[in-house]
Amino acid sequence: MNDQLYQDRIVSLAKAKTGAGKLASPTKSARRDNPLCGDRVIIDVKLDDGGKISEIGHQVRGCLLCQASASALASVAVGRNAAGIEKVRLDAERAIGREEGEAGEPFSAFAPVKAHKSRHECVLLPFEALKDALS
Repeated sequence: MNDQLYQDRIVSLAKAKTGAGKLASPTKSARRDNPLCGDRVIIDVKLDDGGKISEIGHQVRGCLLCQASASALASVAVGRNAAGIEKVRLDAERAIGREEGEAGEPFSAFAPVKAHKSRHECVLLPFEALKDALS
């Protein structure tokens, strides 16, 4: 394990497993795979009448970064619609250096990934799955 990459905050997010598991009766679901590394994310969401996420679940078969990102995303997703999730995604992209500015919490934890471009998709895969589920 690369200690420089897998810092305590990332490990803590992955261990928290916020939102981990399948929802009993999701409104929508989507699956995304990263063919380069083999990560797979399935996102389930329940939406309220206004299109906002009322519940989220995820199943991740992948690296620690992907697990941590899914957990971080689940921790802030409830109450947001697709546009709100795009704003949250910007925080993740700021953390890994794809966007300018400072990343907000909890995504600032992913700052060590900035120097590892091949791992950026690991952080963004849960966002791609959630975007598919919300479309």
